[in-house]
Amino acid sequence: MPEINLHIAIDAPKERVFDLARSIDLHQLSTSQTDERAISGRTNGLIQMGETVTWRARHFGIYQNLTSKIVQYNRPCSFTDEMVEGIFKSFEHQHFFSETEKGTLMIDRFYFQSPLGILGKLADKLFLTKYMRRLLIIRNQVIKEAAESNKWRDFLPPS
Repeated sequence: MPEINLHIAIDAPKERVFDLARSIDLHQLSTSQTDERAISGRTNGLIQMGETVTWRARHFGIYQNLTSKIVQYNRPCSFTDEMVEGIFKSFEHQHFFSETEKGTLMIDRFYFQSPLGILGKLADKLFLTKYMRRLLIIRNQVIKEAAESNKWRDFLPPS
């Protein structure tokens, strides 16, 4: 099963970064290259424990739907979403947040398993792991840019 591990330092408070990472609206902005939209379940705002969201996105020229659910939630330290329906055989995305001297260290651990047995494993090695890594890097960069500027105010409710 492929595993992607990413670390990004963000000069912003942990609570802000945590909330931006679960913002449906910011997620849609970060995935504009795939025309990703939330079409059912939680479709805007901040996703919570036990909630689902169904995403519709274009990958490799084909529109696909994928539903994920928040299965673990410990604000502002971690949350995990898992696919409950979609094209993958399985996927789990763990998000971790820790305070640093300069703000927050955000860590992503993404595990996935493609369908189709040996053909899926071959696709993972040839291109899918690299493709998924790139999507996550772009998403994390958008979170960083919003958290470190005043853009975060567009995505989070006033405190």
